[in-house]
Amino acid sequence: MAVDPQLEKSWLEALRNEFDQPYFEKLKSFLLGEKKSQLVYPPGPKIFEALNATPLNEVKVVILGQDPYHGPDQANGLCFSVNPGIKFPPSLNNIFKELNADINMDKPSTGDLSNWAQQGVLLLNSVLTVRAHQAASHKNQGWEKFTDAVIQKVSESQDNVVFLLWGNYAKNKVKHIDLSRHHILQSAHPSPLSAHNGFFGNRHFSKTNDLLISFNKTPIKWDAIA
Repeated sequence: MAVDPQLEKSWLEALRNEFDQPYFEKLKSFLLGEKKSQLVYPPGPKIFEALNATPLNEVKVVILGQDPYHGPDQANGLCFSVNPGIKFPPSLNNIFKELNADINMDKPSTGDLSNWAQQGVLLLNSVLTVRAHQAASHKNQGWEKFTDAVIQKVSESQDNVVFLLWGNYAKNKVKHIDLSRHHILQSAHPSPLSAHNGFFGNRHFSKTNDLLISFNKTPIKWDAIA
């Protein structure tokens, strides 16, 4: 896999050194090998969609996921998001339940969250690819180091970003965030296995907007999905 030549320019400039690192060369070799014998999600042009959809200087909120959905036509490069017309996965369904409880948002007709990305919400998975039907199959191949660098660039270059860290996987990224410059909201993951242990009722969406307003930033229109 070559680095997408269409990678958004602010991210390409910020991450240029990562693409020459030995770990990234190993990652590319791994992905090339995978694609020879396996179906890999998301499609190649969508691997860096989180970065392409939200330029570095526009990031106001970061939501961290684990790895892409591994079912057919689900993954579109934005964490928790699915393509239009695709049934909502359980975690996304729970996100919409919390949005309803928090800001009285009606359940949308689509699970495509690209409008959030266009408003400055970086929808970043820790691992950017996955083998079809095998969750976490591309874990520990180098993507985590790359997305650590993404988080660090946001932390270093922006101020007053709100990081939503749901579940232990996301909370592991805290060490790359300057807590004196940014605000973190943590809870359980929206997965059905853990949502009742603190995701439901976290009110992270209204709390995020309250913080953004206090920073003199435009709040997110969470209901602007369909």
